[in-house]
Amino acid sequence: MTPLHLMSGGAAQGLVRQLQADFETSSGLTLDAVFGAVGAMKQRLEGGAPCDVLILTQALIDGLVKSGPVRAGTDRKVGIVKTGVAVKAGTPWPAVDTADNLRHALRQATGIYFPDPQLATAGIHFMKVLHELGIAAEVSERLRPYPNGATAMKAMADCDDPHVVGCTQVTEILITNGVDLVADLPHIFELATVYTAAVCSASQHPEAAAQLIDLLISPAHASLRQQGGFLPL
Repeated sequence: MTPLHLMSGGAAQGLVRQLQADFETSSGLTLDAVFGAVGAMKQRLEGGAPCDVLILTQALIDGLVKSGPVRAGTDRKVGIVKTGVAVKAGTPWPAVDTADNLRHALRQATGIYFPDPQLATAGIHFMKVLHELGIAAEVSERLRPYPNGATAMKAMADCDDPHVVGCTQVTEILITNGVDLVADLPHIFELATVYTAAVCSASQHPEAAAQLIDLLISPAHASLRQQGGFLPL
């Protein structure tokens, strides 16, 4: 089968995978999807990797429309994703509703799992939170960064230590077996990211690319998006 190439931030992985079979059946194409930190996906695109559909933050999509790799007028918002705190399934949930409580929970954790602090939206933000809490140096040896939120959550689920904490986008927590979403970050540290899908300028299958985007944002799948952590715009 002819592939349709998709590159996406990890936030959309669960949603895409749930609708993949429907798309492949209706389009006659196979979906070749790569997920990772949004910065890494942008680098792949600019490095020449084949891409028909791109799902990144609204800010990155806007920039790529201006610079040329994304076709103007094709961008469609998928939804808003917040960043949350996770623990291993079956372990006690710490209080993280205030800055003081979050600080205490992170200080007590023996390992802190999160995505790439240079290229991932949630990872960049989480490092800022640690600095604002005044504990970045204190917990530095317990930080466990991974290429993206999904791999960070999988590693946390697989570890043997019940006293670990994770922080990444809610969508990546919800799709990972073995971890529980405790809560969003406290309001003072809230990160609500708009994710947007668009057709790449070099797409070999622009009509099928638009078809996939229509499927992802369809009103018929509103409950699926919300269950997976995408909030309505």
